[in-house]
Amino acid sequence: MNKKIILVLVVVAIALGGAGIFYFKNQESTPEPAPIANDKGATPAGINSVINANNQFALDLYSQLKNSEGNIFFSPYSISTALAMTYEGARGKTADEIQSVFHFPTDGNLRKSSFAAIHNQLNKTDAKYKLNIVNALWAQNDYKFLDDYLTTLQQYYAGKATNVDFKNSTEEARQTINKWVESKTNNKIKDLFPQGSLNDMTRLVLTNAIYFKGTWIKQFEKSQTKDEDFRVSSADTIKVPMMRRTDKNAKFNYAEDDNTQILEMPYEGDKLSMMVLLPKNDNLSSLESSLSLEKINGWRNKFREQRVDVFMPKFTFDTKYFMNETLAKMGMPTAFTYDADLSGMDGTQNLFIQKVIHQAFVDVNEEGTEAAAGSGVSVGLLKSIAPQTTIFRADHPFVFVIQDKDNGNILFLGRVSNPKK
Repeated sequence: MNKKIILVLVVVAIALGGAGIFYFKNQESTPEPAPIANDKGATPAGINSVINANNQFALDLYSQLKNSEGNIFFSPYSISTALAMTYEGARGKTADEIQSVFHFPTDGNLRKSSFAAIHNQLNKTDAKYKLNIVNALWAQNDYKFLDDYLTTLQQYYAGKATNVDFKNSTEEARQTINKWVESKTNNKIKDLFPQGSLNDMTRLVLTNAIYFKGTWIKQFEKSQTKDEDFRVSSADTIKVPMMRRTDKNAKFNYAEDDNTQILEMPYEGDKLSMMVLLPKNDNLSSLESSLSLEKINGWRNKFREQRVDVFMPKFTFDTKYFMNETLAKMGMPTAFTYDADLSGMDGTQNLFIQKVIHQAFVDVNEEGTEAAAGSGVSVGLLKSIAPQTTIFRADHPFVFVIQDKDNGNILFLGRVSNPKK
């Protein structure tokens, strides 16, 4: 069958009553189990509020990225978790802006216990898939952070603090952090913080790592995979390895409306799934512009198990996002400036966010899916962003004004075209 497909992966509504998380296959080298967080006091309503916050951020970020060229892939849950740990130390306008972008519940006890509960539920060790989510923080060894802040991250986010020396051994600290992320993602996320991204003014790095490997309940036969056309645009078609399930047992949850076909493919254990949204008539931009939580939940509610002939391309790719500019544009610029207030971390207003970096990997094949992501937030001393000296070199014609400084009244106005005349 020479069917042409355009594919877009969006937030997969899975587990925990609909946690919207990009996860994704069985592995030979399993990362260590994640520590348990203190979820005492968590309620279903609180957990749902954090899930809804994550899902909304996922769509908000996708909306920012959709106009860029090429593939998109990220873990909203990984980014949200790293910024939630940052948010616990933010105050004032800085906190308000982070909250507005990530939609975090403002009730501190509800937020922290809910993140803890989700962390523990997602890290269950008896699942038929591999899913490991871990947090860590890396603190300058001679810098004083508030005990309350460190305790909060350890208790509710299971984030253990490790001392490093950014001031005197920046490169060693960077490699230590990157090796931790690499080990927690089965070697899929490498060099999260590239050379030069940390410096001797860095005082804290917050990291989240997520690894998933699941096998399809209904796997594709490798012998059925054939090279077929994939239309990347109205003018450009390429050949890709297209997997297929066309047998009588190919039953999946399926729904559609006038513009979109929706297919759900579950992983072993029937707890996690991939939901694929396929625009009809190649109208991807219309699908992207209309995405909303209400629409996604509506499609999920319309699912009905039925026979479906499935043609799905195999794909593997990596992505990396340096997110300062994107997050500032989404509504949290203050955290990256002199006006940042992260006093909940150290009791001062001397810290700001240096960088937010996110990196992800995905591999979809006949057996299932493997995915990993890492997120990092580096926090540094404000003087590391001291403004550069402005150079004003009047070596070409210019206009000048002599004015009353108090009221701006222009007393003289002139132009210098040639100072020697």
